[in-house]
Amino acid sequence: MANEPVILQCRALSKAYGPKPALKNFTADFAAGRITGLLGPNGSGKTTLLKLAAGLLTPSGGSITVCGRAPGPWTKARTAYLPDRPCLPAGLTVGDAMALYRDFYPDFDSDKAAAMLADLKLQPADKADALSKGAHEKLQLVLTMSRRASLYLLDEPLGGVDPAARDYILDTIIRNYSEEAALVISTHLIGDIEKVLDDLVMIREGEVLLFGAAEELREEHGKSVDALFREVFQCT
Repeated sequence: MANEPVILQCRALSKAYGPKPALKNFTADFAAGRITGLLGPNGSGKTTLLKLAAGLLTPSGGSITVCGRAPGPWTKARTAYLPDRPCLPAGLTVGDAMALYRDFYPDFDSDKAAAMLADLKLQPADKADALSKGAHEKLQLVLTMSRRASLYLLDEPLGGVDPAARDYILDTIIRNYSEEAALVISTHLIGDIEKVLDDLVMIREGEVLLFGAAEELREEHGKSVDALFREVFQCT
């Protein structure tokens, strides 16, 4: 991990909503060619961190950079962000959504998106609003992963997807990001996602509890990441 370029860097990063801190002294590096799991229970600060990296929030303290720059228009053009809630405008078809991404993001690969959507049996004329929750999340994931970005931020990409489809989703993630990019997956479904993780950050109440290479942490603690997560958060 030490030899890969750092894409996302956080140093003593903090964010507060009024008197309530969402992140406290968060320090971690997210490197190119690595899939990092951002792991923690609901309300631990995972979504806040991703929104800071995506340039949707401003820090209360510390620093955060993407490719060496503070979040802004330059970094937003190089960051593909999948929020944990639907983000497409109402009334779009699948084809409209592809056209929107193609017009808005110069790095959007229409051919890649079309191939993945065909795998999912989604047709251009399908109304996005009429899709099941799981199919809608697959659509948004395909659109996000079809960009040639430097940083991919996925917030709970498996949350609304049935277990049978999770392997396809994980395979889609692995096959469609560049080794020159960093990919951060926020989740609490550790058992499903552990096999794809290179690194992990465990976070509770906005603070880093564990950070490192997944394989090294498995060897150090003598247990799977899933078992380690259950041990760390058993009282939360």
